[in-house]
Amino acid sequence: MCEPEALDETAARDQAVGRDETISGFLQKLAARTPAPGGGAAAALHAAQAAALLAMVARYSAGPRYAAAAQVIERVLSESDRLRTECAGLIAADTAAFGSVAAAYGLPKDTPEHQAAKSAAVAAALVTAAGPPAAVITAAARLLDLAEMLRPAGNRTVLSDVAAAAEAIRAAAATARLNVEVNLAGITDRAARERYGTVIAGVDALLARATAVTEAVRAELRR
Repeated sequence: MCEPEALDETAARDQAVGRDETISGFLQKLAARTPAPGGGAAAALHAAQAAALLAMVARYSAGPRYAAAAQVIERVLSESDRLRTECAGLIAADTAAFGSVAAAYGLPKDTPEHQAAKSAAVAAALVTAAGPPAAVITAAARLLDLAEMLRPAGNRTVLSDVAAAAEAIRAAAATARLNVEVNLAGITDRAARERYGTVIAGVDALLARATAVTEAVRAELRR
């Protein structure tokens, strides 16, 4: 893993991404020549967008016409709203965690003692930095469960948005896996490596399921 440009405390704070930040403000920070926000924050945003899309479809699927699926719709709505908030929080969490990695890489290394302390600090920071993208993968799996539930039960006029959510889930999981893997390369803690390895091991199956949801929607739209 290449050493990122170090962020001092003020810069890290300035790069933090809040839940109430505008889209243009976030994209400006994402485009800047700074180490954070980056791919991990983008993955969390993909997941939050998927949750919002599922919530929208669920809201269009409420009422007497969909009474037979009322319990499913209510569950999707409640869970997707909760996951949208959770994933929005992971945008800021990922940015803050990577700021800690950058700070660790910026520690002095002019003596053997400093080198050892720096190596330990980097390894610990990478364990923390892998947490938000791993949480995005977990959230993406739960969102996909909701998409699979909603597809046969939701309002047909917004069915394409279920597929849009599935594609956002795909992007979230695939991007988050990359960010776990890049941190995993520098993690020396065996338990953490096993824990994160288990999380990313399920991503290929998740991506296949997301593709299946999209293809099922496309087939129905072609009827």
